[in-house]
Amino acid sequence: MLNIGIFLAGPSREREIAFAGGRTVYDNLNKQLFRPIPIFVDSFGQLCLLDWEYLYKGSIRDFYPPVEALPPSPHHFQIYVESLGLSKQASKELLAQIGRPISFSELPELIDFAFLSLHGEWGEDGQLQGMLEALGIPYSGSGIRASSLGMDKSFQKKMMQAGGFESPPIQQIWAKDWSGELPNLEQLKKEMGFPLVVRPSNQGSSIGVRIVEQAEDLLDALENAFFGLEISAEDWQQMSREEQIQWMRKLLDIRSGLGFPLEVEGPKKDKQLLYHPEQLLALLDKELGQGHSPKLRLQSQYREESVLLEGFIEGREFSCVVIQDEDGQAIALPPTEIIKGKELFDYRSKYLAGLSRKLTPIDLPEAQIQAIRQECERLFRFLEFDVYARIDGFIQADGRIILNDPNTTSGMLPSSFFFHQAAEIGLNPSHFLSFIIHRSLLARSRKCLRPNNYGQLLARLESEMQRLEGEVAELQKVAVILGGYSSERHISVESGRNIYEKLASSADYLPFPVFLTGKAEDQQLYELPINLLLKDNADDIRDKLLNYKVHPIIQKIRQETAHIANQFSGRSSRLDPRSLSFDELSEETRLAFIALHGRPGEDGALQRELAKRGIAFNGSEADSAALTIDKYQSLQKLKAAGLPVTEQILLSKSDYLAQPEQSLQQAGEKLGWPLIAKPVDDGCSSAVKKIKNEAELEAFLAALFREEDILPKIAQERLAILPKEEFPQKQYALLEQLVEQKDALHFLEVTVGLLCHHEADGSIRYEVFEPSETLASGEILSLEEKFLAGEGQNITPARLAVGELEYAPLAAQIKADLEQAARILGVTGYARIDAFVRIYADGRAETLVIEVNSLPGMTPATCIFHQTAINGYQPFDFIRQILTFGQERQAQNSLLSSSQED
Repeated sequence: MLNIGIFLAGPSREREIAFAGGRTVYDNLNKQLFRPIPIFVDSFGQLCLLDWEYLYKGSIRDFYPPVEALPPSPHHFQIYVESLGLSKQASKELLAQIGRPISFSELPELIDFAFLSLHGEWGEDGQLQGMLEALGIPYSGSGIRASSLGMDKSFQKKMMQAGGFESPPIQQIWAKDWSGELPNLEQLKKEMGFPLVVRPSNQGSSIGVRIVEQAEDLLDALENAFFGLEISAEDWQQMSREEQIQWMRKLLDIRSGLGFPLEVEGPKKDKQLLYHPEQLLALLDKELGQGHSPKLRLQSQYREESVLLEGFIEGREFSCVVIQDEDGQAIALPPTEIIKGKELFDYRSKYLAGLSRKLTPIDLPEAQIQAIRQECERLFRFLEFDVYARIDGFIQADGRIILNDPNTTSGMLPSSFFFHQAAEIGLNPSHFLSFIIHRSLLARSRKCLRPNNYGQLLARLESEMQRLEGEVAELQKVAVILGGYSSERHISVESGRNIYEKLASSADYLPFPVFLTGKAEDQQLYELPINLLLKDNADDIRDKLLNYKVHPIIQKIRQETAHIANQFSGRSSRLDPRSLSFDELSEETRLAFIALHGRPGEDGALQRELAKRGIAFNGSEADSAALTIDKYQSLQKLKAAGLPVTEQILLSKSDYLAQPEQSLQQAGEKLGWPLIAKPVDDGCSSAVKKIKNEAELEAFLAALFREEDILPKIAQERLAILPKEEFPQKQYALLEQLVEQKDALHFLEVTVGLLCHHEADGSIRYEVFEPSETLASGEILSLEEKFLAGEGQNITPARLAVGELEYAPLAAQIKADLEQAARILGVTGYARIDAFVRIYADGRAETLVIEVNSLPGMTPATCIFHQTAINGYQPFDFIRQILTFGQERQAQNSLLSSSQED
């Protein structure tokens, strides 16, 4: 077994995706071949053997810097460690709270191989690769020179032009020459025209990139790419306080804003270096709010050496992963088309499920697809990349291919291009990671000019792979049911993929993915091959299923890579989907994990079908599931049992359409403004809005009760609905009184997970985990904050202690209240309960349940994994406990049914 050091996080602006990608590698490495060791790289390039429980935090900011080290922040700004303004030694002391700080010199004793999931600076620029080579440690991907070329976009463009690759016109602007003034516009229009693209030279994930349609927007785009901006007193004073705070949050974000620390320059050219956003807010209030200065200039310390201007490329955008075979030959996998208009394929679109569409292979004649592959292979060879790379580009209407972004590493989230295209040749993520490690060992052994042990490591790995291939393990088959047809279908796919991957990399289970589609009265099941499981979202999977065919290019590439698939996939992989009935499902397995959210999934209908056939499943049984999905009925039941809940109105579409004005007026009179409006039976923050007046409520109901798929314009304008934001059509709206602090000493929103265990006496014991405090950047916790890597913040355990009051007795009260709620609603298996908590000066904690999720989201970073880690469960252990409970419950139910028949 090889010790694989997984380098994650890092100092770059892409650190959150690098952290999430490292977690994907950790989870998917074949545990029978590799021992994963997470190595956290902090903002200063220091290393730490990360305690495993921190690996499952949603954001680096959830655990580093530790909560105890955070300065007071009245506006709850989320910061990275560099905002503390610490010395290197002081930051190392903080690292000791999340693991064991280590030096580079210790690495050879700790790891056999370095898997680099870092992005940007340190990960893709050759720096870390050079240090590892000096230490004699083999690493993944390309070598030093190729990595450096892959990261520096400006020099890369010059190299590609010299190599005869098609290129748009480019112009480089150096930071040393940048004075905040526009370049020669007449010359620019003549050379490249508008629109054009502005990009920093050393960033990925579309960070700092803008498409500029007209000359008047160019200055702002250049400022953005150099990570600086100017703000005037007039602009500051025109914003409301809420708008100022939101502006600050965006500024704080190292992906879309400047990040901290930053330099502030006044009209007299005096400069101050500020580390924390509260410092900047106070300065802006003083200088701009009170009119002491007409304007201030802000400049991030994470600056760029140069910025590129590129002619806009009209064409169809694609991304193509290129890999090497055992002889070092480049093989391009099927290129994927990014379906969009002229909008930027930005960070949010790249990484949040359901916001982008990808088509593999790109929909073009075979000859053109082959031309794309050949050009990508040629660039791979020209830049002397190793092992794998992701190459982005465009194909124009005349067939010209322009490659504009070769990357020596790729995002490693489950549905990234990296895994997405490998799945087309039959490799699941675990297989593909084994391939990467094997080929990287080959590349290092071939190119290293001094004696090394790389060949020995390679021989060890191949020996272990042969041993596993010869073993026939008794694995338990598990159907992982995902998808659906609700507004939560994309998150269901994310959850199901995560469950599948955790089980697939274990030595205990043989999972197979089952996609549910259709409609309530006609549900259809399909067993998915791995290539469909790793499509970008539920709609892509459904469309592929309903129009299934194997593209000739895919067949060709499978033939070219058959030797790779045979070497790394172990047992044969399914390459085509298969329709299943529930009866056929029961012939395949007696165990299912339902990864569906909302309807269908949490409404009890699927549970009834499975129970009928003796298939054990996770979560609550049918009746309880049908109750908890209804936020009105479940809270009313809790209220009848004496538990405090907020005031509610259940408003039907028919009643509203009959008396719209009266309905709006009654809502305001009973609940007051603002109020919360939401669907009665959806989760995942789908269409949950804070409504401030009758006009906004009218817009919300127009959207929820609409007949057409397209949202009414009134709703888009009044509710600020984001592009591609899911907004379901329903027959009922749930209106709730806004829960507020009132006279409590402390007030917060929490989410708490629980797990059930069967006791020897037949009773059920509830294990209630420590509460997580949820912090929303806006009025409502968003989909991104729940599920997008690096967004939002969950503090676990929640900050309950206030004044002289201690955490333990307050947490005990909250957990007891939530266990009582679960028992009243008949919840079993596991669940997540969201609630508001008021803490009073006398030590009393009042818990108001918001909703109960009988099948909570199980995406990699969901906070239920933060909570289970405190109790010693790694994610796989938690999933195994969930499945075990379901099996034990099914066995008990079968015995009970048999005894009743007798």
